[in-house]
Amino acid sequence: MEQHHVRSLLKPSAYPDPTGSVELVQTHVSYIFLTDNFAYKVKKPVDFGFLNFSTPDRRRFYCEEEVRLNRRLCPDIYLGVAEVRDTPAGAAFVGEGQVIDHAVKMKRLPADRMLDRLLSAGLAGEPEIRAVARVVGTFHLEAEHSSEIDAFGDLATINANWVENFQQTRPYCGITLSAGDHDFIRGWVERFMAERVDLFAARVGDGRIRDGNGDIHMENICLGADGRVCIFDCIEFNNRFRYGDTAADIAFLLMDFDFVLRPDLGAAFLDEYTRITNDASVVEMIDFYKVYRAFVRGKVESMRLSDPQIPENEKQAAAARASRYFRLARGYAVRQGLPPTLFITCGLTGTGKSRLSRELSLDLGLEIASSDVVRKELAGLRSTERPDQDYGAGIYTDRFSLLTYGELERRARVALEGGRSIVVDATFRRRADRERFGALARDAGATFVILHAVCPEPTIRSRLNSRQKDRSEPSDGTWEVYLRQKDEFDPPSDQEGNLLCIDTSDTASAMVDKVLHGLELLPCGKS
Repeated sequence: MEQHHVRSLLKPSAYPDPTGSVELVQTHVSYIFLTDNFAYKVKKPVDFGFLNFSTPDRRRFYCEEEVRLNRRLCPDIYLGVAEVRDTPAGAAFVGEGQVIDHAVKMKRLPADRMLDRLLSAGLAGEPEIRAVARVVGTFHLEAEHSSEIDAFGDLATINANWVENFQQTRPYCGITLSAGDHDFIRGWVERFMAERVDLFAARVGDGRIRDGNGDIHMENICLGADGRVCIFDCIEFNNRFRYGDTAADIAFLLMDFDFVLRPDLGAAFLDEYTRITNDASVVEMIDFYKVYRAFVRGKVESMRLSDPQIPENEKQAAAARASRYFRLARGYAVRQGLPPTLFITCGLTGTGKSRLSRELSLDLGLEIASSDVVRKELAGLRSTERPDQDYGAGIYTDRFSLLTYGELERRARVALEGGRSIVVDATFRRRADRERFGALARDAGATFVILHAVCPEPTIRSRLNSRQKDRSEPSDGTWEVYLRQKDEFDPPSDQEGNLLCIDTSDTASAMVDKVLHGLELLPCGKS
């Protein structure tokens, strides 16, 4: 579609339905025109090999396929295929001019009911996620299954998908992922496929290869106020990406939960899904397909960098997202070598302990227990509520700190007893507190790691000043608190455990890489 056609379709008069405005949203493969009540999705004339919309006939065919396939999970949303006509006033969905393209017409779904929005607003939790799991599980049980579809669970096909991914991401090495990480992920994938041949065959034999959705993630799930679950925008352009193991289908959403540091929701989904489908072996496949989903997501975001029609600021945001997805893909592979581990942070307020904890959690799937959050929970306060109390008073007295560290210790014990690694995010400025947690790790047979967060004082002061204006962070730290803590701080030593000193003024990837190299989870040079 020519740019002057795109501009014409931004006019409300181009639509048969009354609308006050038209909003354009672009992906690397589509123009999506949003009117007040409807969405019109026009496919871009692109050919990526795995996706070919290069001719009008192809675009019309795949519009029809998109409607047909998405009606399986959203029967009331997909209304049909609309014709784009060339009229005297420009391209339009009205008039009698020549048909120049086609679009999928949908009812416009409420943006504030999308799962990603609900989750960030704290309006979705385990009950909603289990409801989604029931819908997906039932869909998979009823999805088409045949010998033709079974072929897409064959290792040769799966390997071909990976070979294509590695080839298509090579141009982005040094931009959104390193060449070392590219090779590391490829090596892990190849070993997994070589070592688990019987598992792949068993998945085919058990009838777990289905005509699925191919694109189940949080932005494609709408939870109606009436409790209805709508999962939309499935893969229509290539059977190879829709036919496959049901484990691959759910891995996208589970990866999504990990990306936003909510692995607990992924665990709830998987529990409900396996109950519905009676699919026990799906657990053995999940990490393999999570790597695949994170890697493909990184690839797709990277491809936005090559689209001349996407603004530069959007490209920069896409590059950042791509890098995090590639990190997560690597993380799934890396964490296989991590024994149950208790990480504790150590450092003064403003030194970046929470940032380090969050970034490491992304890569290693760590549960986080934060003293800032736990302290306020014990006091009956919201995590972002700022009590007006002096240093050492109120919820910051020694007695209340003792209660807080006691609860952090309890949570750490529960995680370790369950075989899970955890990072406890607190100042740990007293050696006695660090020794208690070191003893806990030893008693649980877990590895104990102290993450000493440091950075230049000007950076700390700048962070703390910014925090005073930002009410989204749970920490109440100020520059004055930092100076008081500095006088009381008992620096950690390597005699207390595996001590890693991390400069948190560095990039997120550099911080995490230092930890992973320190724990020998990455081979030398692979970062």
